[in-house]
Amino acid sequence: MARARPIPLRSRLQRVVHQKAQPSEVLVLTLAAGIAVQSAVQEIDSRVLPDLKWPNDLLITGRKFCGILTEMSAEATRVRYIVVGIGINVNQREFPDELAQTATSLRLSTGAEWSRVELCAALLKSLDREYKALLSGAVSRADILRRFEEQSSSTRDRQVHVEENGGFEGVTAGLDSRGFLQVRTDTGMRTVLSGTVRLK
Repeated sequence: MARARPIPLRSRLQRVVHQKAQPSEVLVLTLAAGIAVQSAVQEIDSRVLPDLKWPNDLLITGRKFCGILTEMSAEATRVRYIVVGIGINVNQREFPDELAQTATSLRLSTGAEWSRVELCAALLKSLDREYKALLSGAVSRADILRRFEEQSSSTRDRQVHVEENGGFEGVTAGLDSRGFLQVRTDTGMRTVLSGTVRLK
């Protein structure tokens, strides 16, 4: 499992959220981190096509190889700090039986061993680029949401089962202005705020 070093990343994130983010807007940072992982992987091997799965997973050929965990400390109107953890399956050759059909690694997907050092360096560079762009105003939240949708095969027109409020099924219909997933159901449009979204 490759992990970015937390201290410099946390410092950069703190600068972003202190100046830009309200608690209700923090989701966009998770989405931006996913875009950064995708860019870093493709910088090393452009043949790999990571797929963004809302809100915090990346897949290769339908199997998960990366997960992102975002934690924050916030008051009513401002974020005090945010920490983003990124876990990547790099060189695993096998998984437990319960994960064998749903997980993969960069090595399994490409048939070659990956340098963790090279991947971490590319990831930190990519994260730095994304967050500096947000901090400077060079890109907006709307830009991040648009890019996430463009680089995800599942945010639109995909049958899903959502494990929220007792569970429901529907068809994805993009992200709203805050970055939450919209799902069209038989009873109308629903906004997914939390809960596992399973692709069908």
